[in-house]
Amino acid sequence: MKRNSEKYLVSSEMEWEELGGGVSRKILGYDNQIMMVHVKFEKGAVGSPHHHFHTQTTFCAAGKFEFEIDGEKQIVQAGDGVYIQPNLVHSAVCLEEGMLIDVFSPVREDFLDGSGVSYFGK
Repeated sequence: MKRNSEKYLVSSEMEWEELGGGVSRKILGYDNQIMMVHVKFEKGAVGSPHHHFHTQTTFCAAGKFEFEIDGEKQIVQAGDGVYIQPNLVHSAVCLEEGMLIDVFSPVREDFLDGSGVSYFGK
């Protein structure tokens, strides 16, 4: 079954989905094969260690984060990118209030049905 978002998603007209622990998101486009998500973090917010079968790339649009992927830590700041292979355990701690743009392939069905929020919290 083909499923996709609207052609245009105007961020200024969208509400932030509060995930708890200082993290919120806006889903900015998807179909069965790809999804882009704008994620806002307050300083100190945590993306707890988790893994998923999706390929993920992340662009740090603002702020500073300490990422850990498969046991390897790296400080990431505005302008930097991250690539996460499927099934690798990864996490992030927000060191300075920031924004990430996450892209997943295939689509994160758990985000659409509301079950994909459990790895956020302080």
